[in-house]
Amino acid sequence: MVRYPNEDSTMTARHAMLNRLRDRNVETALERDFYCSQEDYQTDLEMIWYRDWLFVGHDCEVLNPGSYLTVQIGEFPVIVVRDRDGGLRAFHNTCRHRGSRICSAERGTAPRLVCPYHQWTYALDGRLIAARDMGSEFDKSKHGLKSVHCASVGGYIWVCLGQVAPDFEPIRRHIEPYFLPHKLHQTKIAFQSTIIEQANWKLVWENNRECYHCAANHPELIRTFPEDPTATDGNSAASNARTAAKWGHWESIGLPSKFHLSANGQYRTVRTPLLEGAVSFTMSGKAAVQRPLADSVTEPDIGTLLMYHFPTTWNHVLADHAISFRVLPISPTQTQLTTKWLVHRDAVEGVDYDIRELTGVWLATNAADTRNCQENQIGVNSPAYDPAPYSPIHEAGVTQFVHWYCTHLEGRLLDDAK
Repeated sequence: MVRYPNEDSTMTARHAMLNRLRDRNVETALERDFYCSQEDYQTDLEMIWYRDWLFVGHDCEVLNPGSYLTVQIGEFPVIVVRDRDGGLRAFHNTCRHRGSRICSAERGTAPRLVCPYHQWTYALDGRLIAARDMGSEFDKSKHGLKSVHCASVGGYIWVCLGQVAPDFEPIRRHIEPYFLPHKLHQTKIAFQSTIIEQANWKLVWENNRECYHCAANHPELIRTFPEDPTATDGNSAASNARTAAKWGHWESIGLPSKFHLSANGQYRTVRTPLLEGAVSFTMSGKAAVQRPLADSVTEPDIGTLLMYHFPTTWNHVLADHAISFRVLPISPTQTQLTTKWLVHRDAVEGVDYDIRELTGVWLATNAADTRNCQENQIGVNSPAYDPAPYSPIHEAGVTQFVHWYCTHLEGRLLDDAK
């Protein structure tokens, strides 16, 4: 549990936030403090980031015993490691001696987890197995690493920092049928990009959840990705004749495609067609990788499988490659966005794919959105900030995200106030 320096001030800030949630204008973006206040940011961490399941990486990044990845979630450094039995475990990346971070590399492999400060040594299951000169009364069994909830589905690794994690099975049941045909556990990371967005994490999400800005900002993306919101957004996709026809065909070949939104609005999946003639996110619309992502999915035109899970990930899975996006908060006005391009594990760079062709569209799109989000944050910081109504045509995805955030946060605040 995180300790607050002043519990009374914290409760006052939360009470004020709850009142603003109840009084908000549902037709516009949130009030200024939600995007720039340190108190609101801390509440976001405590109520959402430290309690929900969060996507952190891929199974293919930790394939073998001793393989690990690390991630910083707010104030918590976390390590995910493959144990000697092939299982996944997650721990707080904090030595039980005097608190030093144990693993600083983003990824690596080690037979044991050794703190570099005083060489306390932990087995891959978190047990403390060596602590030099601690005296005869010292009991190693009481000083193992602190566990973090960890789960894996469809090639994606998730963690939850909460003492009691929400049930993961609804997420598994929702995501697994869509992802299993693509065999993402049999892939590798072809390229990775990490950007520090100078914007609140909610502004990063709001920017992602609409294509109202695409024509003016993303000439590379709209060569293949439809701007038409009825082709990509929510239940309205079913009213798009082309999309409905594609769904019928794709499901007939074993690829779940129809729109599916979780009951609480936190995650959704849908397969959407690219523009006519396009099969991948490239400037030409042609496949970026000559070897299919999964050997069992040989049809090149399967659109893109979209998966969103608030607050931490959106994804595209195509026939030739997949792209995952991971959102992590850094401060009230800074967000880390990590993008990973996955290809078949046996695909060879320079033979099966060219990195520039594979990554070009989304590197350009991310760069433009970095500018968009930064300028959005600068404008929101102004005391003159006063948003107009959302576009009912283009911004349904934004309103859905904001509604989830507000109802989710309000529910948690009310539960804690009891």
